[in-house]
Amino acid sequence: MSDSAAGIVSYGCYVPPTRLPLALIHGGRVVEGGPEKAVAGFDEDAITLAVAAGVNCLGSIDRERIDGLYFATTSSPFREKQAAAFAARALDLGDEIATIDFSGTLRSAAAALIAAVNAVRAEPGTQILVLAADVRLPAPRSALEANLGDAAAAFLIGSDNVVAAITDSVACVDDVYDVWRGEDDNYLRAWEDRFNVTHGYQENVQRACTRLFERSGTRAEHYSRAVLYAPDARSHGAAAKALGFSGDKVQAPLFGQVGNCGAAFTPLLLVGALEQAAAGDRLLTCFYGDGAQAMDVCVLRDSSGGSRSLAWHLQRRRALRSYDAYLKSRHLNPSEHDPRGGDGVPATVHFRERDSDVRFQAQRCTACGTVHFPACRVCYGCYAKDQFEAVRLSDRPGRVLSYSFDYFFPCPEPPVIVGMCEVDNGARVYVQMTDASTDMLRCDLPVEFVFRKIHDAGKRPNYFWKSRPLTASAEVME
Repeated sequence: MSDSAAGIVSYGCYVPPTRLPLALIHGGRVVEGGPEKAVAGFDEDAITLAVAAGVNCLGSIDRERIDGLYFATTSSPFREKQAAAFAARALDLGDEIATIDFSGTLRSAAAALIAAVNAVRAEPGTQILVLAADVRLPAPRSALEANLGDAAAAFLIGSDNVVAAITDSVACVDDVYDVWRGEDDNYLRAWEDRFNVTHGYQENVQRACTRLFERSGTRAEHYSRAVLYAPDARSHGAAAKALGFSGDKVQAPLFGQVGNCGAAFTPLLLVGALEQAAAGDRLLTCFYGDGAQAMDVCVLRDSSGGSRSLAWHLQRRRALRSYDAYLKSRHLNPSEHDPRGGDGVPATVHFRERDSDVRFQAQRCTACGTVHFPACRVCYGCYAKDQFEAVRLSDRPGRVLSYSFDYFFPCPEPPVIVGMCEVDNGARVYVQMTDASTDMLRCDLPVEFVFRKIHDAGKRPNYFWKSRPLTASAEVME
């Protein structure tokens, strides 16, 4: 297959560093190295996870050359508002790109990938960023809770310098009430496990993969690795065995580390498989949800993917000390005041300040080069008036100049750390800090900037950028 074929040009992922030890769910004793799952922090949701994966995927790629963003999720914070448009602005993509939400099914990422590949084939040279992220909410202490986790993955689809191509794809559609969430449901719902696994998962995955084998004339031995969706570890092992895969030919499903991250589950495993693959490898990749979709992914060249690998994210972790802290982060503690009341930020204020708040856009004086944040009309360096150009701060590192601890701002694990940071281009920003503890703080601490929620006032997410400590290597955060 030529390099001009449409396929994956770059890829990346994001796993939130917060971990919930599974023993805490039912009041058990936590054992070091025991099973856990990744959970979005109190200031994270599907959009912020997707943006983080997108940043890792794009790296130094020119964002002005991105022609579209497709966002796959079942847990958008909006029931009527496009999450893809929000993610595109946070990633500072152009305002003329195509943005589409793929939702309503766990298989939405497969649809987004195929749509992106078809768009690039129809118009070679086009580049489409596909994001998949989920933060699904199971009922506290339910049977679902131990297996579900939160994560995101991203793929840049293009026709130049293709790393891996989707050479074939087969889908089967089924209508089974296995796992679902209705319009008025706060929590994910599920039918009986044995029914779900047998008639939902196993039958459809087997059907889709068998049809792919028949159409492409392949068998399990023709593939280097199987990348399979699964509702739980036991079902995953059974499905792989039924298809003829075992041992190191099966991509680890990450139960006990991350968990089933919904629409992002198969994409996350695919990122892990691509990081380990070599040119010439073939990956059987299967998505599930209202049926199943099997893809034949051919690796064309070696690639390490984004700057932060899946292994890096798995090692960088912060274990919660109590189940109550998890419940507070999800606004599930009945004894706590619900901070989501009030009217929230007015739409006019959001519209006026969205470039600085969502894009994290500053302005540079064209006369003297001084960078200002937030925007102003007169340069405080040379006093030139209305002579500015936009500059993005989100992909630049910085350092802490000063900091303080706020014990009054509502959060599940006070205090909130706030401080002044200097970006490496000279701009100074006053922001909250996330994924940090008080004993980590010092002046001149290197930081990066991440897109997070600030609050949910008005019962809608309000976003801004926060600083996060930059570590030389992955570390365990207690």
